[in-house]
Formats: sequence, C-alpha cells, structure tokens
Amino acid sequence: MTPGEADESSGDADAACEHLAYRTEADGEAFETARAYCTVVERFVRPVRADVCNARYDLAPAEHCEFYREHEGVEDEWLTGDRDDGGRGSGDEADTRES
Repeated sequence: MTPGEADESSGDADAACEHLAYRTEADGEAFETARAYCTVVERFVRPVRADVCNARYDLAPAEHCEFYREHEGVEDEWLTGDRDDGGRGSGDEADTRES
C-alpha cells in the first residue's frame, strides 16, 4: 500500500495535515518507498506521526499534533483552563484547597 492509498484505517482526506509531504529522496539519496516529511519541523517523521497527519484512527492534527498546534497558534486547553469541566479537572486530582 502506498501513502495516501485508502484502507480501512484511512482518515478523512479533508482533515489531513497540509504540512505533510511524502518524499522519495533527500540529500541525494533515493528511497524505494516515499517517506513522510513534515514541512513545519523540516524533517522526516515516523509512520505513527504520519497516522496523526493523515487523520487516521480518529486522530486529528489540530488536536493531536504538537507541531501543527504550535505552528497554527492553537492553544492547549489544559494551559488555558478552557475545558469541558470549566478547568476544574476530572475529579481524579487531589483537592488541595482549604474549605
């Protein structure tokens, strides 16, 4: 199977990261199979990261890739307190506040 070819785990092509490229050569070396290259960090990335880039397995670059999020200026919810629970946490954390 080649990059971008559909399989049962393929993601939504519209959700795929625009910063992902597949390259068949680098530094004068040719590859038998195209390799995933992130144009944000300007380096080849591992196949598992390419799964995020291609929005496979319910992953999405805007939610799950720190390279994408930093480049696009997306803030992390845990830093801003802008979470579904109002920034209070899941309840699993120890409550250290005094009553």
